Amino acid sequence: MLTLSGSPRRHLGHPDLPGHQVMLSRGPALFLCLFLLLLPEAAGEHGGETWWDRQGRPIVKKMGKGLTDRVKAVTTLSKKYWAYLSCQVWPQDCDEEKEAASKSLGWTLPLLGQQYLDILSNWYCHFKECCDRGDCRIINNITGLEIDLSTRLHGQHLAHEVVLKSVKGFLSVPQPEKPLVLSFHGWSGTGKNFVARMLADHLYRDGLESECVQVFISMLHFPHLKYVDTYKEKLMEQVSDTVQRCGQALFVFDEAEKLPPSLLETLKPLLDHYDTIREVDYRRAIFLFLSNLGGNTINEVVLSWLKAGRPREEITMEDLEPYLHAEILKSTDSNFGHSRLVKENLIDFFVPFLPLEYHHVKLCARDAFLSRDLDYTEEALDKVAKMMVYVPKKEKLFSAQGCKSISQRINLFLP
Repeated sequence: MLTLSGSPRRHLGHPDLPGHQVMLSRGPALFLCLFLLLLPEAAGEHGGETWWDRQGRPIVKKMGKGLTDRVKAVTTLSKKYWAYLSCQVWPQDCDEEKEAASKSLGWTLPLLGQQYLDILSNWYCHFKECCDRGDCRIINNITGLEIDLSTRLHGQHLAHEVVLKSVKGFLSVPQPEKPLVLSFHGWSGTGKNFVARMLADHLYRDGLESECVQVFISMLHFPHLKYVDTYKEKLMEQVSDTVQRCGQALFVFDEAEKLPPSLLETLKPLLDHYDTIREVDYRRAIFLFLSNLGGNTINEVVLSWLKAGRPREEITMEDLEPYLHAEILKSTDSNFGHSRLVKENLIDFFVPFLPLEYHHVKLCARDAFLSRDLDYTEEALDKVAKMMVYVPKKEKLFSAQGCKSISQRINLFLP
């Protein structure tokens, strides 16, 4: 008897997922599982012709009808086992024929045989990621995130530092006191959505397509104030379902300054500190709020810094965050600054995205060429950068659009 013991686990070989202790015995059933895994064509997966049809028929003809009947019976059973296994592993590809074959095992499927197939299915899913839980899609690739922030995010040393350290620190705590809440602020095109996409790509295997990631755009998902009660109900349901499925979920609220005020208040209990047991635990979730609010204040600080002859890379959070926070609080055209999320300090970090200068736009243009495997020259990069509008009117230091629309502009340089 071979025993796999130790900590309970859901997936064979994965120490962090709960499940049941597994016991395997040597014998025909184990051989059958390996046979199905290594030679699925034995069950007739290729054009209906089985391995026995191609290799076994000449042999069994010599050995008599009795053995031939036994081989046919084994082949039929193998087909049913393979149908059952494939429906377990790839339910989306389980057609009516396979499902019927799978169900035909019925009560004749020995308990031990069921156990072998479940073990094999779980083992396969551990490597192929076909499980039905969102948390199997979580990868938390902090190294990849750091590399992307360093090489693909231009002119944003503060965002790079704050996002990386806050996310890395949050994920290292076994049981945080509250969800991680970050609020990105700055002009359009400075990289807020870009960084949100990076987080999704490096924390989840399927990126923004992951069932653990939900993106809400204020004017798209919550456009009418008269329906706000319906929005609140649907939002809470979606957030709750995602957290229950994934635990570590990511929620992105774009155009946060345009969110209805009562909708913001609905989120408050989810983002607050708590240590009591709740039906749904939101403390491992990450919430991102993206907003243009505060962009003018950020630009003024950077402009005064550059006029004083100091490099922008020396600006610290202490130099900028108090001004940003003050503008958000006093804003009269936004509900976000007057919400309890801000007033009760539930936002962990207000992350400033600085205005982009000419040389940052050139770097964005270079990345756009490279992403499409296109050759470029310094002259081409200069031409793309010069197409952008720069402000203030006198100094013309900052791109008014950031790096937005760069990928479309390089189309003008294609043959």
